[in-house]
Amino acid sequence: MHYRKHESSRHVYDQLDRELIAVLRNDGRASVSRLAELLGVSRGTIQNRLDRLISSGAILGFSVRVREDQDTDIIRAIMMIEVEGKSTAQIVRKLRGMPEVHELHSTNGNWDLVAQIHTASLADFDRVLGDVRVIDGVLNSETSILLSSV
Repeated sequence: MHYRKHESSRHVYDQLDRELIAVLRNDGRASVSRLAELLGVSRGTIQNRLDRLISSGAILGFSVRVREDQDTDIIRAIMMIEVEGKSTAQIVRKLRGMPEVHELHSTNGNWDLVAQIHTASLADFDRVLGDVRVIDGVLNSETSILLSSV
């Protein structure tokens, strides 16, 4: 299989890539053998796909997801960010480098980006807000702390 890239250097996913990513989203600790078994392909195929997805940047890394009801002390917030001109790519790179930024999305409307932020304390939360606001190209932001899931 040949992997083509769009002009924007985005990875082109096929069905196996999508299925592999879906399984990893559910269980990022699954072994290569288990992934091969679940997807009905060889271990070598899985390893090759993982290597390509990682080297292309389609998979940025693996992380631990904690059940939110098990970690009640975490401060979770949504930050909407307005970006100046064409600086979005630079800002996205900086935000992805911040461990407190749990998710990052582009969006439409008045805001350009939406970040989900997780911190361990209000002091950390305040620091992260300040760090985001001083990134070159960030014009404005609005942040809401998530109090409870309903």
